[in-house]
Amino acid sequence: MNNTSNTPLIHISKKKELPWYASWGIRLVAILAAIVLCAIVTMVLTGDNPGQVFSTMLYGAFGTRRKRWVLAQETSLLLCVSLALTPAFRMRFWNLGGEGQILAGGLACAACMILLGNKIPNAALIAVMTVASIGAGAVWALIPAICKAKWNTNETLFTLMMNYVATQLVAYFSIIWEVPKGAGQIGIINQSTESGWLPQVGPHKYFLNVLIVLILTVVMAVYMKYSKHGYEVLVVGESENTARYVGISVKKVIIRTLLLSGAICGLAGLLLVGGTHHTITTTVAGGRGFTAVMVAWLAKFNPFAMIASSLLLTFFSQGANEISTVFGLNHSFGDILTGIVLFFIIGSEFFIQYKIHFRKKSAVSESGKEA
Repeated sequence: MNNTSNTPLIHISKKKELPWYASWGIRLVAILAAIVLCAIVTMVLTGDNPGQVFSTMLYGAFGTRRKRWVLAQETSLLLCVSLALTPAFRMRFWNLGGEGQILAGGLACAACMILLGNKIPNAALIAVMTVASIGAGAVWALIPAICKAKWNTNETLFTLMMNYVATQLVAYFSIIWEVPKGAGQIGIINQSTESGWLPQVGPHKYFLNVLIVLILTVVMAVYMKYSKHGYEVLVVGESENTARYVGISVKKVIIRTLLLSGAICGLAGLLLVGGTHHTITTTVAGGRGFTAVMVAWLAKFNPFAMIASSLLLTFFSQGANEISTVFGLNHSFGDILTGIVLFFIIGSEFFIQYKIHFRKKSAVSESGKEA
């Protein structure tokens, strides 16, 4: 009889934590592999030169000064929402209500611009807008936080539900404040006077938005790593029982953390309405509340690493727009390329965390065989 091994053909074990350069090296290899696959898909589906497609994507993001500023602006807004979700996610509170919290902050900002524009000094108006936007976003996150802390409700479903409520509120007020009547949309607010528009600081109108988010990134990095509150968030996320054992009030931490998360989303609403679009629509958040989940996860909730992941996703988004225009391709083709890259990046995390073992060939004893 042949001796056979009971060892499985393949088994998986968890790796020890890799050095940062090794983990980023694996991610880089994954991105390069994704680019090769994207080139093959481009040739097969469109017949276009992959090199021209990729160079067009680069031009769409970096080709002109204006494109670079738009890239910086979009990256900063996505980064802002990612920073907002980070403390909640580290606490294992799955806040998927970023869209609604952005809309709540943006709606409060628009209300101040419409109702108080040209009635109080512009500096005072911007101050009121800031407080209202941050407060509205915080309140929108506070509602599911209180329900979670008191009755242990499902935060994922609750925050998703709050997105729909915020969307319908914006739709309602869009009809109330529509300009002109019957348009179904608000239009540019205070276009002639620019009352309530965030001022231009530095070389470009988007520079203030970018500067605010960069400062926020540093503050959040310090808060999460060095503050007592950041430590409590981490402990609650690891084990609520351990947190209670060491004297941490879990309910208090949940409420405080979601107030912070919602407040930063409200700030993003202010930057979108007061600093970028100068109007409010149901789509002003642009899906950032959901895309930010991917950004935060890819960066392992590291605020500085989120700059790179936000830039990557924004680059592919703008590049997709450019190739759809230049090559006459459906915008979905750019999304296909983005999806391939994201798939490889996410898949690379498996090889960073785990190791695959194959069963070694063992010598089969022939002594038991009978002639």
